[in-house]
Amino acid sequence: MFVCMCYGVTDKSIRAAVQGNGVGNMRELREHMELGSQCGKCIQMAQQIIDQTIIDDSMFKNVG
Repeated sequence: MFVCMCYGVTDKSIRAAVQGNGVGNMRELREHMELGSQCGKCIQMAQQIIDQTIIDDSMFKNVG
């Protein structure tokens, strides 16, 4: 799904940045891709995706 319509950023690309580049907040995410600087409507959803991806990854690592 598109999170940032202004720049065409998807939830999958945000998750990939968290998992592949260790992104943990919006400041770090904006170093890897452009979003949130046009209308700003995507910022809250992008942060929620970052947070949820971190939680999901940490829970998965503890299973085993």
